[in-house]
Amino acid sequence: MMGWYGMGMGWGAWLGMGLFWLVLLGVILYAVVRLLPSGGSRERDRGEDSPEEILDRRFARGEIDIETYQAQRAALQRARGAR
Repeated sequence: MMGWYGMGMGWGAWLGMGLFWLVLLGVILYAVVRLLPSGGSRERDRGEDSPEEILDRRFARGEIDIETYQAQRAALQRARGAR
């Protein structure tokens, strides 16, 4: 008969195929967990950002222009010096 090769897959082949799919599923789940954002836990672990870090980040994102950045940076330095 065409397509019939002996008794089919043995128990070792079934075990190997099952193990393969379990490992593949584990790798996919691990990759998904590692690549998805963790809800900001990294920022919570770092603690609060300083005003200078927040200002630097806003400037880097383009939220404020250079004149505003320099004026606010100078105001922060004056306020830190007054303490």
